[in-house]
Parts: sequence; C-alpha cells; structure tokens
Amino acid sequence: MAGLTAPIVGKTGKPVPLAEEMFGIELNQPLLHEVVRAEAAARRAGTHSAKTRGQVRGGGAKPYRQKGTGRARQGTIRAPQFRGGGAVFGPTPRSYAVKVNRKAARKARAIGLSQHARAGSLGVFDASTFTAPRTKDALALIADWRTARPLVVCVSLGEADAALSFRNLPKVVVVAPNELEVTDLLWARSLLVSQNALEQLSSWGPLTDAEEADS
Repeated sequence: MAGLTAPIVGKTGKPVPLAEEMFGIELNQPLLHEVVRAEAAARRAGTHSAKTRGQVRGGGAKPYRQKGTGRARQGTIRAPQFRGGGAVFGPTPRSYAVKVNRKAARKARAIGLSQHARAGSLGVFDASTFTAPRTKDALALIADWRTARPLVVCVSLGEADAALSFRNLPKVVVVAPNELEVTDLLWARSLLVSQNALEQLSSWGPLTDAEEADS
C-alpha cells in the first residue's frame, strides 16, 4: 500500500508517511483471534483454589459406627458429601498463559495498526507541545480531529506531560509502545500516537524470515 500517511493532529502540515511493512498488512482474522485470546488469558490471575478432603479441618474419626445405624458407612466428615467437606476436583492455582510465537504476535499488532491506517482513525501528534499536565489541552488537541471513542493514546516513556493530560478523559486509555496490545487496537475507534512512539512502533514491524532464523 504505497503512499500511506497519517494526519498530524493539532497542526497544519504535511501528513506523516507510514511504513508499509508496519501499517500496510492485510487483515488476518484467525491470527488476530489467536493473539487476542492469548492476551486475555495472560490477564487471568489464576489464583483460584479450593481445599480437598485432605486439607479441610476436622474429621479425624469415623462420624458413627460402621454397622447398625441404617445409614451408609462413612469414614470421615471431611468427605465431599458432608457440609464443610473437601471439594472434588476443585480449582487449584494455575497459569492460563497461551504461547504465541513472537513472529505471530508482532504481525498481529501490525495488522491492528494497519486497520486504523486504512480507516483513517490513526493520528500523529507532537507530545512536546504539552509542557504541563492539562486535560484542557488534550481535549483541544482532539477536538478538531476525531470525537469517536474509545480512544487509545500511545506515548513514549519520556512524554509524561502528554500521558497525564489524556489519562483522565473518559473512554481514553494511555499506553506506552511496548504496552500496546492487539486487544487495545481492536477495542479503540481512534488511535493517537506521538511522533516518538510512532518511530518505535515502526521499528517493531513483523519479523522477517532472516530475523526469525536469528532469534
């Protein structure tokens, strides 16, 4: 996709050219589904736990004698059929992480960015214009660009004033380039990227076959 560009938000000037290898990737829905599923699984704490019959308190002796009561024989009140007994096949702490190849993850993020580039919902801004955290400045910046939200704002780590200016707006998420997930890209209706963050994202395009062989 030759000549792909993104507008400069808040300024009048020539649009910023976008790297085709990062912002011109064709849609691959199965790959997006795989990566989004892995991201959702990674967010699960996996700290759920239930006690088995060997972990609950009490029940060291038989609750009643073996024969003559007319009831079924029981060896302990810690059995799962008793109130307060242990759980059968209860949940235990575990990791829900799903492995995704690095090449697939990077390509999926490039697909998400490409979708915004095609739809015209990707904008670039100069974060150095924010000299102090001011939400009013953030609202003024996007007022003449796009009002569609949710909005994801991607800024570099050294652009704290811009990040603090956007973070209190409703339906706005501020992330660093290394924190930008495919889920964020698909959730957002608008994507605003600082110039420094755009350079970082452009350098993290899909892995080539040579890079994959070296990794």
